[in-house]
Amino acid sequence: MGIEKGLFRRTELLLGNERMLKIAAARVIIFGVGGVGSWCAESLVRSGIRQLTLVDSDRVCVTNINRQLMATVKTVGEVKVDALKRRLLEINPAADIQALQMIYSKETCDLFALDTCDYIIDAIDSLEHKVHLIQTATKTRAVFFSSMGAALKMDPSRIQVAEFWKVRGCPLGAALRRKLKKTERPAGKFLCVYSEEVLENRGVNQSCGTEKCLCPKARNGPGDPALVNHEWCSLKAQINGTMAHTTAIFGFTLAGLVMQDLCK
Repeated sequence: MGIEKGLFRRTELLLGNERMLKIAAARVIIFGVGGVGSWCAESLVRSGIRQLTLVDSDRVCVTNINRQLMATVKTVGEVKVDALKRRLLEINPAADIQALQMIYSKETCDLFALDTCDYIIDAIDSLEHKVHLIQTATKTRAVFFSSMGAALKMDPSRIQVAEFWKVRGCPLGAALRRKLKKTERPAGKFLCVYSEEVLENRGVNQSCGTEKCLCPKARNGPGDPALVNHEWCSLKAQINGTMAHTTAIFGFTLAGLVMQDLCK
């Protein structure tokens, strides 16, 4: 415990002991630990969050190395949540990190016990699953934050925060609004991280060409042995270019929103 207290001495100097206790008691779940979610998780743990659940069905692909925290040439092929959990426990061995190699969906949503969470963070890419998570999370007692699209961006000064219905210039945000208006609107307001910048892909999309990235094994739920193919590169209709500094700023901003809310 002495070592753990020492880890957060500079944070406690800024926030005070009472707030540090509140941060340590908070329960946070992150859906999607890619270019945005992985950096969010790192910032939260370095800030004193001890109870963190990571949800992602994917494995590390060589194409993740340019922007995802746990992605290195040594971790290619590993389950993302497991690789990230190992990294986070190297920062704070006393943290309670739950790593769930699962897909959030309409069918699996009840497995995550969202009503027990204090904060729910959305950093997933799938439009269908993102819509359902927004609809579900805003009905809980948890504070909900969401990341809009972080690809096709380079200018960090254009990354900002706004309430969901006030997000402008983001294609993903626009697509989400159209879907939610046709199905079921969110039960409450929530903040989003986004950028109005939208660049064009200049390169040619190619397969990663690495056998270790062919990742067919992922559990759909606790104890469920069903196998699904999670070599996403060949399944996506559109793959967009990304940069580490922009995806990381998205993730750090989400973590910052959690810290600000805890320190009100």
